[in-house]
Amino acid sequence: MAKIVHTEGESNRSAARVAWNSNSIGPKSAPLIARDSDAFLHQSLSSPCAATIAKAEGIWIEDLDGNRFMDFHGNSVHHIGYAHPRLIAAIKTQLDDLSFAPRRYTNEPAVALAEKLALLAPGDLSKVLFTTGGSDANEVALKIARAATGRFKTLSFWDSFHGAGMGAASVGGEATFRSHIAGPLLAGTEHVAPFACYRCPYNHAGPDVCGLACANMIDYVLGREDDVAAVIAEPMRAVPYVPPPGFWRSVRAACHRHGALLIMDEIPTGLGKTGRMFAFEHDDIIPDIVTLGKSLGGGILPIAACIARSDLDVCGDFAIGHYTHEKNPVTARAALTTIEIIEGEGLVERADKLGRFALDYLREELDGDPVVGDIRGRGLMFGIEIVEDRAEKTPGNDRAEAIYYACLEAGLSFKISQGCVLTLSPPLVIEQSDLATALQIVVAAIKSTTK
Repeated sequence: MAKIVHTEGESNRSAARVAWNSNSIGPKSAPLIARDSDAFLHQSLSSPCAATIAKAEGIWIEDLDGNRFMDFHGNSVHHIGYAHPRLIAAIKTQLDDLSFAPRRYTNEPAVALAEKLALLAPGDLSKVLFTTGGSDANEVALKIARAATGRFKTLSFWDSFHGAGMGAASVGGEATFRSHIAGPLLAGTEHVAPFACYRCPYNHAGPDVCGLACANMIDYVLGREDDVAAVIAEPMRAVPYVPPPGFWRSVRAACHRHGALLIMDEIPTGLGKTGRMFAFEHDDIIPDIVTLGKSLGGGILPIAACIARSDLDVCGDFAIGHYTHEKNPVTARAALTTIEIIEGEGLVERADKLGRFALDYLREELDGDPVVGDIRGRGLMFGIEIVEDRAEKTPGNDRAEAIYYACLEAGLSFKISQGCVLTLSPPLVIEQSDLATALQIVVAAIKSTTK
């Protein structure tokens, strides 16, 4: 379930958070928050918690004291909204029919889900393995790449996130998941600077004619190392950052030239969030392996998937993802029903339409605002970068935090990425009127900081 405060890199004891806790935590919430702090191991971005959650339905979350918030974060699980009645009914029925399957016994929901994912994925992405989380799905992908290529090195981006497991954290680039691990991480995990058009020093003429220096660096490293098994990356960074036109086509070609596989981590972006079923479809490429997760379980059950080209089915003599719940019929039924809801309710097309509405509105309302450095995104994953100096692009971390808490007070929850990017990711089922209300809250909060 989503918690209300999700500010990446924010100290659990920040002044703004202390003020929020003092002024806004009600008498029913405070005891549970204290018990949570006593019961759970503490870690950044999780425990101690800043609020409670008692109810989640549709686009809304509600705390124990009755405070309601539109949830524009949701850990990227709530594509179909919380507690979708059709999904709950399907899970209940499946529990009555078959609640578990030992790993070496197959069952109808698991096979049907694998077949459905193979139909959804383009090209020859047709062989599937299920895991319980996205981090594990990415590690399965890495094992397949090693087995298929006979190589062990990887290439990925600094600031990327691919999961919290040791292997996933090694290929990931977020300091929060790397900096406090004693000893070395996975060997051979090379990193390059990520695409970030707004801040790119080579992007003097605008993002459409940037020269693709970022993609050329990947080609350079692949050629220089000459033994990289795979490039693993998010097709659109959930920060959010949209790749420059032609970026992924260039990387795809470089992988072909140098014998490396291309793994697309679609765990936050897949299943329609960006206005396409898969975010990489915006860029007219097909990867060798794609991973899905988060929203695949419909915001109720944990399930993730690794989908590979058929000729990468080369690991039959050893285990690459030996999971107890590998073919769980209940989680498989949840995923199947989630996909049926996304397709049946036209949510992919809806995300595209509402995303264009949101970006147009924000750009019109915030055009020339001195604290807005950039507005970017695809579909219903978009963000506003807050700066102190528009010309120098100085990050406005304190200002972004003030805007965040003003929005929270007005009933809108989201997260801050990279310290200063208001990152908005509403459910695909949101009504346009509710989306408009949320955008008005954000615009008002931004403008209030410049008065």
